[in-house]
Amino acid sequence: MIKDFKVPPIEIYNRSKRIQKVLQENNIDGLFIVQRVDLFYFSGTAQNGVLYMPAEGKPLLMIIKYMPRALEESSIDNIIEIKSQKDIPGKITDFYGDIPKVLGFEFDVLPVRDFNLYKNLFHGCECVDGSHLILQTRMIKSDWEIAQMEKAAELSEKTFEYMRSTICPGITEMEFAGMFETFARKFGHGGFLRSRNYQAIAYPWHILSGKSGGIVGFLDAPASGTGTSAAFPCGGGSKPLLPNEPIMIDFGTVLNGYHIDETRMFVIGSMPDKALKACEASIEIHNEVLANVKPGITVSELYHISVSKAVSLGYSDPFLGPPGHKVIFVGHGIGLELVENPIIAKDKGYLLEPGMTFSLEPKMVFENEFSAGIESVFLVTETGCRLISKVPVGIFIC
Repeated sequence: MIKDFKVPPIEIYNRSKRIQKVLQENNIDGLFIVQRVDLFYFSGTAQNGVLYMPAEGKPLLMIIKYMPRALEESSIDNIIEIKSQKDIPGKITDFYGDIPKVLGFEFDVLPVRDFNLYKNLFHGCECVDGSHLILQTRMIKSDWEIAQMEKAAELSEKTFEYMRSTICPGITEMEFAGMFETFARKFGHGGFLRSRNYQAIAYPWHILSGKSGGIVGFLDAPASGTGTSAAFPCGGGSKPLLPNEPIMIDFGTVLNGYHIDETRMFVIGSMPDKALKACEASIEIHNEVLANVKPGITVSELYHISVSKAVSLGYSDPFLGPPGHKVIFVGHGIGLELVENPIIAKDKGYLLEPGMTFSLEPKMVFENEFSAGIESVFLVTETGCRLISKVPVGIFIC
C-alpha cells in the first residue's frame, strides 16, 4: 500500500501552475519551500531538501538526502543533490540566471533561526510572507486528493466498527485507544497526525468517558481530564470505561498523508436520557449546517447557523463549551494537515468554494458531567456538499 504510493505527475504540474499564478498576481518572484507538508504537496516527496518555486519556469528541487528516494517519488524535472544549504543561492543562479528580488517564505512555520540563515544566504533579496498563498492554493482539493481522503475515510469506518465490536466495561480510556489505534495501524494508518500549529499535540485519538468529558477546555485543546500524563494531559487517561455512561471518541485517521477527523458517541448499555438528548441535538445541528452548505456562503454564516440551531434546541449554554469558556469555531479545513484553512469560525469571511474539505464538529460540554457531539468530514460541491465520512451519522449503542 505505502510502497506503491506516488503523487501523479499531473497533480504536481497543476499545483505548480496554480501557485505560480498566485505569485505573479502578488509580484513575488519566487517561493522558498522548506516545511515537509508543503514540500510534499508541491514536489511529491518529503525527503530532506528545499524547493524553489519560481513565478515562471520549472521548479528546482534541491535534496540534501536521500537523493535516490527523492528521484523515485518526485516527478519534478529539475532535481539536484546539494551538500549544504550554502549551495542553494548558487544553484538557483545556475538555473535561473540570478536570485529573485522578492522571495516568499513560510513565515507561519519557519523557525527564526532558519529564516535568518536563509535571509543571509539571499543577501539583498526582499523576504516576504508566502505562507498564506500556499495555504490558499492547498484549500481547493483535486479529484485525486478527494479520492485519497475517501480511502482514509474507509479505514476510519473500519476502525469505528472495530471499536463497536470490542468496547467493553473495565478497560481504561488509554487501553482502549491503544487497541483501536493498533487495529488501524495494521491497515496503513500513519500514526502521527500532522499539525501546522507548533504548540498542538496531534494525537490520533481522544476518549472522553463520563465526567472526563465534562472538563472545561477540551474543545480548544486536544486534552482530556485524566490525560496520558499529569504534565501534558491529552488523548485519554486511566479512567475505566463504565456501563451506561456517554463516551465520546474522537479519532483522526491519516493514510498516505491525507487526514480524516471524526467523532462519534458510544455507550455500553443504555445512554442516560440527558446525554441521549444532547447527542441527538448535536446530530441535528450537524445536519442543519450541512443542509446550508453551498458555494458562496461564508464560513462565519455556517458558524452562526450552528449556534442558532443550538439555541433553538435549548442548548445555548453547553454548545461549544460552557459559558465563559466557549470556543469560536465549529469546524476546520482538513487535508494533508489535520487543521487547514479555512476555519468555520465566528468572524471568518472565507467564501466556500467547490473542492474545499471540512471537518464539522458541533460539540457540547456539560461541566463536570459529560460531553456530547459529532464530527464528520464533508466536501463542498458545485451545488452543495456531500459527506466524505463513511462512519454512520448516529450513536453507537454497544
